Amino acid sequence: MTDDATSNHTTPDGTARGLPAPPPLGAAALPAGTYAGQVVLVTGGGTGLGKAIAAEFARLGADLVIAGRRSARLEAARAELAAVPGAGRVTAAVCDIRDPERIEEVFDAAQAAHGLPDVLVNNAAANFPSPAEDLSPNAWRAVVDITLTGTWFMTRAFGRRHLAAGTPGSIVNIGASYAWTGGPGFAHSAAAKAGVKNLVETLAVEWGPYGIQVNGLVPGLFPHADMTADVRDGLERAAPDAKDARQPALRVGVPHELGWAATFLASPYARFVTGHTLVVDGANWQRRSLVRPEVVPVREQLGRGPFSP
Repeated sequence: MTDDATSNHTTPDGTARGLPAPPPLGAAALPAGTYAGQVVLVTGGGTGLGKAIAAEFARLGADLVIAGRRSARLEAARAELAAVPGAGRVTAAVCDIRDPERIEEVFDAAQAAHGLPDVLVNNAAANFPSPAEDLSPNAWRAVVDITLTGTWFMTRAFGRRHLAAGTPGSIVNIGASYAWTGGPGFAHSAAAKAGVKNLVETLAVEWGPYGIQVNGLVPGLFPHADMTADVRDGLERAAPDAKDARQPALRVGVPHELGWAATFLASPYARFVTGHTLVVDGANWQRRSLVRPEVVPVREQLGRGPFSP
């Protein structure tokens, strides 16, 4: 399992600037065996950041259940994750999180094979750029149904089973910083992620008395092989170091950094952290310019012509 390398910009005299690079892939942020005997279910765990998050839970001894819609990718990821040093058992479950009946079947199978999942990571989401006026009803539903409603269906199934069993649990919802700021060009996804953030805050209060933590985790730019086409195309068009120069950290993230954050939030060392959304993006979402850049309409940014109904 490989990560894209980070690079810091340097001053003319060769002095490094920006935030230091993290420890290498394979280093552990928590004690070995932190998740031994625990079961972690990760949606969208067969590719990209979901797989990177699952790998860090595996490294700490967890039994994994990775869920996704594509069986071939899931099986490849299952084999890869099972080979991570320290990993417990790894199983894959084909699941469309828009289908609550299938979700119950996945939980039943996970519980039969491993026991009730102790941790749920809601990573699966859908997204694509579009001017708001071009979004069809089906396009809107596709993103909101997966990103928000699917997250809720998974969360509901997890919460109800723990409430019935009287056992504690931990939920980590993967969010986006435009849940706070709005996301021009991504009205559907921004609205859905705002709902996901609100679920974190609402359910942390409702379920805290029963021992269930609910937190959010927001990634910044973490280049990886399974990025969406719009992000990949933007990076490919830019100069080699342009992506670093656009981050206050003067570097991008590497996927295992996000995995470390997820394993901490769900760990015994964060039991008093709930209802919180942690942003891991080198402060990029808080960046402001002293001189306001010229406004470029979203349609122009996406290369779209004038709107025509």
